[in-house]
Amino acid sequence: QVQLVESGGGLVQAGGSLRLSCAASGSIFSIGAMAWYRQAPGKQREFVARITTGGSTTYVDSVKGRFTISRDNARNTVYLQMNTLKPEDTAVFYCNALIDSGSGYRSYWGQGTQVTVSS
Repeated sequence: QVQLVESGGGLVQAGGSLRLSCAASGSIFSIGAMAWYRQAPGKQREFVARITTGGSTTYVDSVKGRFTISRDNARNTVYLQMNTLKPEDTAVFYCNALIDSGSGYRSYWGQGTQVTVSS
């Protein structure tokens, strides 16, 4: 069984920073791309950032220059450093990863971590 567990969310004032972590555990042969998504109240879940196994990154325009995604392959962990946070960044942030546990790659999701940015 594969699990993704996020941590690092919380309440921060506008202009502040948070660092999210997401660790994969369980029966893992290989991890492909890892990504962060978010879902604000009353809105659909949206893509935030993605990192490939080789370290190539992609961001949604609204976070470019403020958020940085990175990964530690030895620890099966992906991070999201969030700087200059804005109230509109308030959302539940979800980790996603493509993981091969022996029968091909599947998409896995974490349980989500709340990020609240006060004005």
